[in-house]
Amino acid sequence: MDTINLADAKARLSELIDRVAAGDIIDIARRGTPVARLMAVARARKRIDLAMLRALTADLPPQAKEAADSVRSMRGGDRY
Repeated sequence: MDTINLADAKARLSELIDRVAAGDIIDIARRGTPVARLMAVARARKRIDLAMLRALTADLPPQAKEAADSVRSMRGGDRY
């Protein structure tokens, strides 16, 4: 979390908004005392359309092995 003084915040508002949209939290201070906080607005999650999801996956062939087994084999074969 960064702190910026009010005059700088006014001059660089667009840049600060871009940073906040990317996930930063910024405190704004007046005479060294934090008075406001910029942070992204929590957006409501969009509901999943189950009919559309089923339509997308209906024609996919079944997988040869379980997803957990695939992940285990990938982890076992590669080391970071």
